[in-house]
Amino acid sequence: LLSTKVVWKRCDRIRDTDEPRHACASERRHVGTLRPRHHRLLAGRTPVRARVEGCGSTSERVRTRKELTQARRTCASTCKPRFQVEYALEAVRKGTTAVGVRGKDCIVLGVEKKSTAKLQDARTIRKIHQIDDHICISFAGLQADARVLINRARVECQSYKLTMEDKISVEHITRYIAGIQQSYTQSGGVRPFGISTLIAGFDEHSSAPQLYQTDPAGTFSAWKANATGRNSKAVREYLEKNYEELEGEEAVKLALRALLEVVESGSKNIEVAIMSKGGLRIMEDEEVDNLVSQIEAEKEGNA
Repeated sequence: LLSTKVVWKRCDRIRDTDEPRHACASERRHVGTLRPRHHRLLAGRTPVRARVEGCGSTSERVRTRKELTQARRTCASTCKPRFQVEYALEAVRKGTTAVGVRGKDCIVLGVEKKSTAKLQDARTIRKIHQIDDHICISFAGLQADARVLINRARVECQSYKLTMEDKISVEHITRYIAGIQQSYTQSGGVRPFGISTLIAGFDEHSSAPQLYQTDPAGTFSAWKANATGRNSKAVREYLEKNYEELEGEEAVKLALRALLEVVESGSKNIEVAIMSKGGLRIMEDEEVDNLVSQIEAEKEGNA
């Protein structure tokens, strides 16, 4: 019974190598006369000699039905264009703007706030999160994707500290986040994370601030100043023309000026955080309003 040959063909790229295609009907009828229990046994475990074309392999060997299914999926994924990363990048382009500016003694992160409903608590919608005592992250893109990625980064920070008895470096956590994003571009049954992140922080044994960016494809790089999200190109052009390595409040003003190029003024539309050696501090709405008023007054004076 187990020696009965079964040819299973559900993919055009999988074909029998010993018999022509029209010879399968009699064999299928032969299998159909078996009892249901034996039919299931053959369907799951009977080896089939087949060749998969177009998948980079010309060797022939005995394959089970499970292996043929996997080969068919691999062939389909490699032979067709993959647009998932482009879709994820498009989600980032439609997300709210985020900007990061590295100063001499701090990193300033500024993000555009989404308008909230009248009865909604605005404190529950944050675009700047702390993942360790010395590292914070902001993002542009899908909020739900960001929540999952940030939680995994927090677990990695605590796991590293428990294992190495030292705080994780900014570059290490950036590599970890970028590695997760890249792995989701090549795995079946999942899609890429639709977010781009700005990671800011200090290493434990260094006083130099660090700013990194990652994207849905899994690439990362270090920056002096950068922006991501909607209208990020205009913000980046402003930073390229006006960037200087400033300290304290002047660095905050530079980030606000860049953000105000594409965002309406006011604390209702802007959230600002300062990452210093002492930790993360999110500015109050009154502080943001005061700085915005000063910037607008300076513009009027220059005009």
